Amino acid sequence: MSREKLRRAILPPVQENITKLEKSINEGNFYGAQQMYKSISARYVSAERYSEALDLLESGACLQLKHGQVTCGAELAVLFVDALVKGKIPYGKDILDRVRKIYNVFPKVPLPSNVAEDDDDVRELNEALGAAKTRLEGCSSFIRAAIKWSAEFGASRNGDPQLHVMMAEYIYSESTELNMAKVSYHFVRGNDPKKFASTLVNFMSKCYPDEDDLAIARAVLMYLSMGNLRDANYLMDELKRLVGSQELELPETDLIQFITFLLLTLERDALPLFNMLRVNYKSSIDREPAFNEMLDEIAEKFYGVQRRNPLQGIFGDLFKMM
Repeated sequence: MSREKLRRAILPPVQENITKLEKSINEGNFYGAQQMYKSISARYVSAERYSEALDLLESGACLQLKHGQVTCGAELAVLFVDALVKGKIPYGKDILDRVRKIYNVFPKVPLPSNVAEDDDDVRELNEALGAAKTRLEGCSSFIRAAIKWSAEFGASRNGDPQLHVMMAEYIYSESTELNMAKVSYHFVRGNDPKKFASTLVNFMSKCYPDEDDLAIARAVLMYLSMGNLRDANYLMDELKRLVGSQELELPETDLIQFITFLLLTLERDALPLFNMLRVNYKSSIDREPAFNEMLDEIAEKFYGVQRRNPLQGIFGDLFKMM
């Protein structure tokens, strides 16, 4: 018998290991079980018994996360995706459901809302911030790996849209220093503009006064720079509906006015009007440097305007000096 066949033969059925390690976890031996999950799953992968490796890693990730062992659970979750890649497992609904199952076990814990008044409060807040950072880094590493796997093995070039929505949701709920640009990046590659609109309205209720219109404009421009006029329009319509139902108002700023006119302009062949809008609302557009680059992409997508060589934009002046 070859060494490879021998290795396959001596590995026990995976359920035996799942049961044994579950008992170890329930007894509180988290570290010892973690090492066993990693070493045993590696043997299954080495023997090309990928299905069993996946069963073991999924079970371990979920158990560790349910017991609050976020670092351990996230590590096994990433190894789950690594096994998908090594086994060249094709993208499909069944695997996506398993990824979602692990994602749903990652804890979501609201940060303390009270102001720290003494040393105990400060210590509690620092511990909560550290735990939130660990949760975010762990879950982000897992979903980022899953997006990459899905793009490589059968989903769209950007990866599965549902995975992007998961990433956006978790970043928004768990970030200690919220980056709405990163949240928007994933939402526009997702398939749930309704949830995106709800998230933006929630953000509007707690952000600084000059951040709400920037967040809305960024979201719309990101959709448009991908050529997605449908979801850009849907997002604005849903935002108007939500703020109306909650007795709120959309920001009445020049930037929002520009976005409104832009959406109408892109419905028709009106490049001169598009260019005029950029000139007339230049001061508003310049509030965020990325807006001009996105508008260049929009001009190319909707009107066929050839973008200038990126070197001319970023390094052009430098090259002129050389």
